[in-house]
Amino acid sequence: MLATDVMRTSFATIRTNASVLDAVHLLLETDQRGLPVIGGDGELVGVVSEGEFLHRDELGVSPPSGNWLESLLGSDENSPERARMHTLQVGSLMSPVLITVGVDASVNEVVAQMDI
Repeated sequence: MLATDVMRTSFATIRTNASVLDAVHLLLETDQRGLPVIGGDGELVGVVSEGEFLHRDELGVSPPSGNWLESLLGSDENSPERARMHTLQVGSLMSPVLITVGVDASVNEVVAQMDI
């Protein structure tokens, strides 16, 4: 089986200058685990995933049990945590290291890359 047999071809993306709050909303709306991050020229420059929001000193939050992304959105509109999520940009949290495989890679090769 090849990557092309199991890969997703349609997904939401986000720009580097979008707010973290926008990223959280988009993750919840699309039920994706991560968002490809697009630079100013439309090129892929990184990825931001749910894991990028865990235990972040910049956000001042620790994940509660349950759906913690929803918990982040449920914080008081005037709280410091919510203000940081609104002003902090995706580009500052994203992982700029992109690990890719070709569409003709085997699923075993894909799994091997995911284990790195």
